[in-house]
Amino acid sequence: MNFKCFRPLGLVHIGLTALLLIASAPSQSQSIVMASTTSTEQSGLFAHLLPAFKKASGIDVKVVALGTGQALDMGRRGDADVLFVHDQEAEEKMVADGFVLKRLGVMYNDFVLVGPTADPARVRGRDIVAALKQVAMANSGFVSRGDKSGTHAAELRFWKMAGVTPTPSSAYRACGCGMGQALNIAASTGAYLLADRGTWLSFKNRADLTVLVEGDTRLFNQYGVMVVNAAKHPHVKTADGQKFVDWVLSPAGQAVVASYKIDGEQLFFPNAGK
Repeated sequence: MNFKCFRPLGLVHIGLTALLLIASAPSQSQSIVMASTTSTEQSGLFAHLLPAFKKASGIDVKVVALGTGQALDMGRRGDADVLFVHDQEAEEKMVADGFVLKRLGVMYNDFVLVGPTADPARVRGRDIVAALKQVAMANSGFVSRGDKSGTHAAELRFWKMAGVTPTPSSAYRACGCGMGQALNIAASTGAYLLADRGTWLSFKNRADLTVLVEGDTRLFNQYGVMVVNAAKHPHVKTADGQKFVDWVLSPAGQAVVASYKIDGEQLFFPNAGK
């Protein structure tokens, strides 16, 4: 009888202990939302970078990969804590409008013009503006992101330099899609395309595509990182967002960026503060 009386007391004690442990445990792990580009996600950079940040900080980063324009819109709405994008003019407007605290350069790579190996428009070389003029004159197939991304913004700048206003047609196709999907369309149709080098290097379904134009200084592709301003959206996690920014700009974070390679080739080059 004494034994039977003892067991419930033990269970009560264990139950109370468990409740105390549950009450004292954090309700959820720390996490932030980062709106970024499809190029950083589809190139595989974040799969390499974010586990290192989690190990250093304990903070999870949930990435929403969109075109830069859409990523910036998330920041304007307060739907993200950090923005990691590549359209400097648009980023600086975010600062001027007070939606982010500061824009900081974090890394760079470059754009490349890819197209069919036979190069029917004869664009091969180092001059992106001359190449686009050739594409337009030859009425060759061209796939545009058409999604207000950083890559799309760069493409439109180059068309403007070339004195060409592209309009949707059988030759010029705006897919409204991410970098990987645009590359797939170009590969399947033998079209030309402006791509960021990071996604190109990680792209496996190249078919007959090859890099035809590279090395033009105008193809430089700078990435910036920004924390959304809590003065605009009080609910954003500025403290944890700032921890990510501080880490990715630190020597440790910059070293992780530099260490990401595919087949021995570096995809992104750290240049914190530029």
